[in-house]
Amino acid sequence: MVGKGELTGADRAALAGEILGAAISVDRAPGIRTLPLRGTIVDESMNIFTVRLADHGRVVRVPKSGMLGTLLLGERELPLIGESLRVRPQDRTKRILAGGSRRIR
Repeated sequence: MVGKGELTGADRAALAGEILGAAISVDRAPGIRTLPLRGTIVDESMNIFTVRLADHGRVVRVPKSGMLGTLLLGERELPLIGESLRVRPQDRTKRILAGGSRRIR
């Protein structure tokens, strides 16, 4: 699971790459009333995923803090804990592959 336990090498490599355009399902997020959300990640910042909803194309901002869901990267379905990805997108690769002060385990 992303954020808990150990990731396989393939899962680690998938998360270290580009996640924009990946399908996401959000099962829990603070401040979001209508759950689960299903859509595509269109932007990412340190604290927010911007998701285009699959059902009507509306764009919503989902805070990473407190978020639980699933990320579909290629053919891999990865359980997602948003808190574990609260790093700047450009630093995620360094922290996942090389390890850093807030590395993902």
